[in-house]
Amino acid sequence: MTVRDLLLARAEDDRPGLLFEDRSWSWRDHVAVCAGLAAGLTARLDPARPPHVGALLDNTPEMAALVGAAGLGGPVLVGLNTTRRGDALAADVDRTDVQIVVTEPRHAPALEGLDLDVPVLVVGSPEWDAMAAEADPAAIGPGTAADDLMMLILTSGTSGDPKAVRVTQEKVAHPGRLLAERFGLCPDDVCYLSMPLFHSNALMAGWAPGLAGGSTLALARRFTASGFLDDVRRFGATYANYVGKPLTYVLGTPEREDDADNPLRLVFGNEAAERDIEAFGRRFGCVVVDSYSSTENAVIVQRVPEMPAGSLGRPLPGVAVLDPVTQQEVPVARFDGHGRLLNGDEAIGELVNTQGAGFFAGYYNDPQADADRMRGGMYWSGDLAYRDADGFVYFAGRTADWLRVDGENLAAAPIERVLLRHPAVQQAAVYAAPDPSGVGDQVMAALVLRDDAVLDPAGLEVFLAGQADLGSKAWPRWVRLARSLPQTPTNKVLKRRLAEERLETADPVWERADRGTTYHPR
Repeated sequence: MTVRDLLLARAEDDRPGLLFEDRSWSWRDHVAVCAGLAAGLTARLDPARPPHVGALLDNTPEMAALVGAAGLGGPVLVGLNTTRRGDALAADVDRTDVQIVVTEPRHAPALEGLDLDVPVLVVGSPEWDAMAAEADPAAIGPGTAADDLMMLILTSGTSGDPKAVRVTQEKVAHPGRLLAERFGLCPDDVCYLSMPLFHSNALMAGWAPGLAGGSTLALARRFTASGFLDDVRRFGATYANYVGKPLTYVLGTPEREDDADNPLRLVFGNEAAERDIEAFGRRFGCVVVDSYSSTENAVIVQRVPEMPAGSLGRPLPGVAVLDPVTQQEVPVARFDGHGRLLNGDEAIGELVNTQGAGFFAGYYNDPQADADRMRGGMYWSGDLAYRDADGFVYFAGRTADWLRVDGENLAAAPIERVLLRHPAVQQAAVYAAPDPSGVGDQVMAALVLRDDAVLDPAGLEVFLAGQADLGSKAWPRWVRLARSLPQTPTNKVLKRRLAEERLETADPVWERADRGTTYHPR
């Protein structure tokens, strides 16, 4: 099964296929637009070069049509991050061998003055309209194979420069069919897409399941917490996807008595805080299903009803936690009576697909990155984790989230989970700051408080002292009270920016003495 197969199955479907603002298209009309766009762009590409078309667009009908055009076997679509600017954006275009960049008037200024050496096609311009008028929807090219390249998706870049992940037809079609069947998506459903379509979550957890189920796709130009519920009601959305912190942001909006009066039945995504999963489902009268995955989609851990608090769930067969040096499975995690991890030094390792690459098709033109991911015939995710005696996996952060405090290895994620228990804390990011002694790290935490919430140094000390599973070395040495956290368009916190700023911030910072527990403003 390919994405092309899924699209052609909708080519004569007159039921609603796409909604955007106050406009709508049937599936028949939408597939015809996709086919015409595939033909029109292909005619403008140099056949001697990679057929790559960059898209610097919000979630607009044109962006959805470009995804469909790529799915039909037209140009390979390169999703460009709409928040990238200057040399970084130009580098993304260059490293992915883009021949044409498609953008819209609101993003066109970001391309002005850049040394791109490729034409820019602006939606709504005379050239764009001429291409659309000339394109033949019947000329959609030959068939596609499951391993044919469909898109290049740039990673979030939370730990360095983005890498271009090769996304094949199968990598989109398989999760689309799987999730549509798992969640019972059908033509009566409306799938709300507010995550950016240049990222894998929107593509594989939103767009593809809706297409496979023959559901209606409802586009939001971009995610907004304040507009989420209004959109769900206006579109009649029954399904939505997310990645990162959207549940937290929506829960941060003022609560109303009629919040559960909406058509939403299921929300699916990854990286939500455990407390937000339960709270969101209760407040909005829906089921939230959270799982662990990544842009590369090679390591998957699924939540199950019997999983313990704080766990990611059970890994799929072949997924293990290995020592990155010995490449052997690490010992099982041991906990004390309060749930504190006792053997983090030996139990925390890297999540690995020991059976191979899974759906990872490699990075584009980046053999070093491929080699870093595929070692010993196994896929190394770059994510830290530990597992308990029953096989449940716990996230411990990225490999860059290791902290070495007083000779002991600590992971950031377990400390963040503790901080998020405080009712005043909406978001928490834990990262390493240099120890003033010049040796090792100290823990620093950036907190975003809920609206109208109050937290003072004494209250934080009392709270931390009451967390039996928080070791003394895991107490933050510095606490930054941030108005917001820097993040990617896919709602992932940019910890490297926080670590670079450290104490150089206008935000209030509290500090405790080296061996003390009392916090004082710096």
